[in-house]
Amino acid sequence: MLPHSDSFSPLLANVHSYASGLFEESSTLGFLTNSVLVALVVLSIVLWFSRKATKNMTLVPHKAQNFLEFIVEFLYNQVVGIVGAKQAKLAFPLLGTLFIYILVSNWFGLLPGVGTIGWGNGTGPLSIDAAHDPLLRPPTADLNATIGLSVSAFLVWLFLTIKEIGVWGFIVHTFGPKGGLKGLMGIVVAAVFLFVGVIEVVSIIIRPVTLSIRLFGNIFAGENVIHTMSDLMSKTGWLGSFLGSIALPLPFYFMELLVGLLQAIVFTLLCAVYIQLSTTHDDHGHAEEHH
Repeated sequence: MLPHSDSFSPLLANVHSYASGLFEESSTLGFLTNSVLVALVVLSIVLWFSRKATKNMTLVPHKAQNFLEFIVEFLYNQVVGIVGAKQAKLAFPLLGTLFIYILVSNWFGLLPGVGTIGWGNGTGPLSIDAAHDPLLRPPTADLNATIGLSVSAFLVWLFLTIKEIGVWGFIVHTFGPKGGLKGLMGIVVAAVFLFVGVIEVVSIIIRPVTLSIRLFGNIFAGENVIHTMSDLMSKTGWLGSFLGSIALPLPFYFMELLVGLLQAIVFTLLCAVYIQLSTTHDDHGHAEEHH
């Protein structure tokens, strides 16, 4: 039997896969975890900057207004290119908010002190071997947060789909045969598309799961890589530990900047594609029926 240890091995994991509570569960603030705290900070930053950029808008935009207009216009054009101009007006508030919030959350987790200031075994002045219970934790490294984002995206997708094609239209779009074939061949094709429709329903149900786990897994893995590299020299004395915690993870910060951007793009892009696929009318099939 292995000896019991309260610490993590640096080669296995340096941070919990779950958020840590900042207060007793029985208290009023028992819901406040380290990831919820950062989520509120990120939300405050996004709202503050949006307010700052739109408070005194002018024809000749100031720097904050110009930067926000550039981001919104760029994102809106990308959404139009995927879901079309009609759906973009309805879907952009969701997709634009998701991209900005996820990106800021991912990059906020790379700031010094996020995930590294907390409680642990001391190795020297103002340093610990690993912050297993950090005071701050990026929200996208918490599965609860990514599930919340995925479920929100799923509900908006469902609303836009029903609004555009209706319940019956969604059933026909999912299970209905395509191609307009008649007779025995039409029955065979209908059976095939019925089976494909069942598979499609299953894939729709698990979309929130795949979206949330993909985002959580990539951000949590990057967090672990940085923590592991920071701890490689933890046994070399406080000076070596301090220098190693700065120099060794530095290259991985640049990689995580790219990963944070890519994960925000992938999450938003998949949501946009799901909306586009379910709100597109089968005009070709209707045309064949008229012929």
